[in-house]
Order: sequence, then C-alpha cells, then structure tokens
Amino acid sequence: MRAARAQSVVALGGGHGLHASLSALRRLLDDLVVDDLSAIVTVADNGGSSGRLRSQFAVLPPGDLRMALAALCGDDDWGQTWARVLQHRFQGEGDMRGHVVGNLLIVALWEQLGDHVAALDWVGRLLGARGRVLPMAVEPLDIAAEVTGLDAGDPAAASTVRGQVEVATTAGRIRSVRLEPERPTASADAVAAVTGADWVVLGPGSWFTSVLPHLLVPGLREALVHTKGRLVVVLNLAEEGETPGLGPADHLRVLLEHAPDLRVHSVLADTGSVGDRLPELRSTVAALGARLVLADVAMAPGSHQHDPVALSAAYDKVFTGAGRGDDEGAAPAGGGAR
Repeated sequence: MRAARAQSVVALGGGHGLHASLSALRRLLDDLVVDDLSAIVTVADNGGSSGRLRSQFAVLPPGDLRMALAALCGDDDWGQTWARVLQHRFQGEGDMRGHVVGNLLIVALWEQLGDHVAALDWVGRLLGARGRVLPMAVEPLDIAAEVTGLDAGDPAAASTVRGQVEVATTAGRIRSVRLEPERPTASADAVAAVTGADWVVLGPGSWFTSVLPHLLVPGLREALVHTKGRLVVVLNLAEEGETPGLGPADHLRVLLEHAPDLRVHSVLADTGSVGDRLPELRSTVAALGARLVLADVAMAPGSHQHDPVALSAAYDKVFTGAGRGDDEGAAPAGGGAR
C-alpha cells in the first residue's frame, strides 16, 4: 500500500555514491512519493579542482556539492543542459586545466554572497534543481585515519594518514577515522533538515571518507541519533579501495563502532553483491533491530555503479512499505522502527 502522503527525505554522503542516490530519489518527486528532498554533503575533499580552490580561496571544497546539485537537475532540456555545463571540466595546458565550471560558479557566489547555503540555493534555482544541497559543516575539514599495514617490518603497527585523497588511496587497512578539527560546527540548515525529515538515507559511497564523516560532526550526529525520521543505510555494491576485505556486515559494524547509539530502521543491499554473505548480513541486521531489504540495484551484475531507476524503485518500496515480501526481516516493534 502506498504511503498516505508524500514524505520528506534527506540523503547524506558525498561524491559518486551520493550522486547515484540523489538521481534515484529525484525520480520519486515526480511520483509524489517524496515531496521534499535535501542532500547533506561532506566537505573534506582536498584533491583536484576542489582542493585547489579550497587552498587558494579558503572556502569549502565545492566538488561534492556540485555533483549533488547536478544529480538534482531535471530530465528536461534545461536541467540536462545545465547539469552538463556544471560538470564540464576544462582541458588544455593552462592554469584552468582540471577546473570544473560548477566549482567556479559556486565559489564565485560564495564570494558574492558571503553565505555558503544561500549561494548553493541560488545555484539550485539557476539549474532548476529538485531539492536543496547543504554542506555538513560550515568550515572545510580534513580526514585523518588510523591505518595498519604500512610498515613492512611491523604490519600491525598503526600509522596516521591525513587528507581525504590520502585516506581514500592508502595501501594500508583503515581502522578508524576522525575529523580535523575534531569538533566542527554543523550547518544549522543541515541539522534542521535531518531533524524534520521523515526518512534519512546514509550511503552509499566511500565508507570512510564520504559516509562516516557525517557521524563525526557533533551537531549532525546528535540530529541523526535523535531525529524522528527513519534511518536507511544503503550498502555499497562492491568492496572499494578504502574497504578491501570488508563485507556488507562489516560495513555495518564499522558504522556502529563510530556511532553505537545510531538507530537503523532499514538496510538496503544489492542482492547480487551480497551473494553467499547473506546469512551474516541477515544476522547483523537483525541484531540492530532493523529491516533488511534486498533488491537488484546494480547497473549490471558485478558493476560498481547503481542503476538510478532500479535504486529509485527500491527506495519506493522502503518508503511506502510496499514489497514486504522482498524483505529478509521486518524491524521488531521495539527495535529500529520509529
């Protein structure tokens, strides 16, 4: 049965994972399943065009914010034209090489308006974006990770790796992450969006550098823990460079190690990606008092990319309560369901 009313959804993450999630969620606006959509984006990128602009102008890295805005563009000519322009990366051999049009536009509006959120709203209006894009914090952040396996003479020795790019590409095994500064101020608009949402979507994306950082901003973490909205954790399609050897259940355990008081309503996973690790995942989800929803959401078997249409259909089932026959378990009354 379809929900009695359309619902507000907030999606948290960064990079390509959040782009895929927003591309899927945007489709539910047209179906009146969702009537209000917001994205909350990590602000720790230190590479490429974003890193250069962050360093030169002392602003938030705009790249992940830009990608989220592009994902919210409509499917009409206006939306798709502006999405392509926003994502256009300059070639050539000069100083502009590697910069992205959308990054420059966002930074220009930040300088004009002096307000990160207001500038992003203006870009969204220009694009005809179907929702808001908000930074998770009001200052640029760095990610630091405790890593093992970098010392050939002592593989168990822990080392500290700093920087989003450095953490994402480390050859070591990441044990934990933290933010620098350690207690950044959350965006007030982001906190309000989480607090007022019916559903909160966390993931997919690079687990240590795009997903977990949201739980390390004190104000945002408090909002995630205490919101009346139902939290959906979306697992990745494959073990990424950051998480070699970590299966679906391990991703959930890492999440709860960083935020043990987090209450999870549903876990959405790709059927093909889970494979023979389903019993372990089912057990872990049940221990959380959550509901496991399996769906074929990959672009193709073995693909690392989500199919926006299939992912949208999976979100529809989660939000409306439809397709309970696809669930591996429903949340008990006293568990994660809220």
